[in-house]
This record gives sequence, C-alpha cells and structure tokens, in this order.
Amino acid sequence: MDGSGETIGQRLANVGLATLAALVLTFLVAPILIIVPLSFSSGSFFYYPLPGFSMRWYQDFFSSTFWLPSVWNSLIVGTAATLLATLLGTLAALGMWRARFPGQGLILAVAISPMVVPVIIVAVGVYFAFAPLGLTDGYAGLILAHTTLAVPFVVVTVLATLAGFDRTLLRAAASLGARPLTTFRRVTLPLILPGVASGAVFAFAASFDEVVVALLIAGPGQRTLPRQMFAGINDNISLTITAAATMLITISLVLMVAVDALRRRSERLRRMRDS
Repeated sequence: MDGSGETIGQRLANVGLATLAALVLTFLVAPILIIVPLSFSSGSFFYYPLPGFSMRWYQDFFSSTFWLPSVWNSLIVGTAATLLATLLGTLAALGMWRARFPGQGLILAVAISPMVVPVIIVAVGVYFAFAPLGLTDGYAGLILAHTTLAVPFVVVTVLATLAGFDRTLLRAAASLGARPLTTFRRVTLPLILPGVASGAVFAFAASFDEVVVALLIAGPGQRTLPRQMFAGINDNISLTITAAATMLITISLVLMVAVDALRRRSERLRRMRDS
C-alpha cells in the first residue's frame, strides 16, 4: 500500500481501466480523425498522406446548388421538429410526472419507443401511415416524422429533471392563489428549463442527423443534408462529402457543448436551491 492508501492491485486496476477507456475513446473518435483532415486535401481521392492543403472542397460545398439547399432543408425540418417535439415532450413528461394512474409505465414505454425501435421499422410504418394522407414528398410529413423520433429525447430529459423537483413548491404557489398556468410559468418552467433546453438540443440533433426516414418520406425538394450525403456516396464520390461531414461533426460538437453548459447550469441552480 502506498501513501495514497491504494494497494498495488488497485493501482494496476485503475491503470488498466484508464487504458481501456483510452482505447475505446480512440476507436470511437478515429473516424472523425480520418474524415476531417481529408476535407482539407488538395487531392481528389480518399487517401493518405495528403498531397497538400486546400479549401477547395469547402468552396465547392458553399457554392454548390447540390449541397446548400439540403442544408437549408435540414435547418427548416430540424427547427420545426424541435419546436413541436419540445412542446409535446414537455407536456407529456409533466403529465406523467404529476398524474398517477394504472399503466403509466406502459404509456412511458410507448412514448419513448421510437428511441429504441430500429429506425427502419419506424420509417416504414410512418411511410404507410402517411402515404394515404398525402403527407409524403413534402415538409409536413417529414417534420411530423422527425417530431416522432425526437419526442422521446425531450420526455426522458424533462422527466430526469423533474425527478429532483420539489412538489411542495407547487403546493406553496397554489396556497398563495396562483393559478396552474401561472404556477407553471413562474415556478415550474424556470426550474426545469435546463432539462427542456437539453431535450430540445437532443431533438434537433436527432432530426438533423436522420437519414432513413428522409429517404422514404422526403421528396426531391426536401432532401436533407444526410440524405444528400447518402446520395453523393452512391452517385459520385467527391471529397466535398468530407466537407459536408465536417460540417455535421462541427454542429454535433456545438450541440454537445451546449448540452454540457445546460447541465452545468442545472447543477448550479440545484445547488443554489438546496442551499
């Protein structure tokens, strides 16, 4: 046993665990480390070492009528789906948190099922449900489908936030004469806002990165960026696709930073409330 109180076996276990974690992290990050440098290559093929440094693929991406419309489509669909999913998911989470009724667990399982069911099954089911209603080949159907996929992320994050919510605050507000809507706006929402915002971030990421549903539901005028990347791989492989992939990676990193900032804010608010 050393001065820190750890035995040699414990130290070896800690070193082994750290090494394993580093290997897993390297395995997960390796595709990113390979793709991003390729987007700055002056060559025209996927190979290393890079022949030189160039921004030509980003210039092609931002000046292309093939890629830019797909970015706008992804932003339009992602934003609309996020707004709907945040509203519906927050209301569903609040309802399941406040109410106590038989079969509540089953309803929660149904609400989050799009998160665990293979997306191809959801896509096929949505297609056969929307086709008779004329909701395919348009923004409305794609937004509703992405909302279905995004709602579970909001439900889970808001329920996790509500798990630490003090219900006596609601009773205190009611005893002071506050109406339910006023209580929600002045008491509940400010305290669960970090969870709601985190759910919205995850919902946007789920919509922005989705490709399978877009392949079946979206028409030629609603091609999203992931679907366009899929089409680019099939039709004509160009290093412009690495620039598009780098853009997606950058957006994902920004969303991760936003979620971490919201988590830190939530923890800070919880400590302030507990103190």
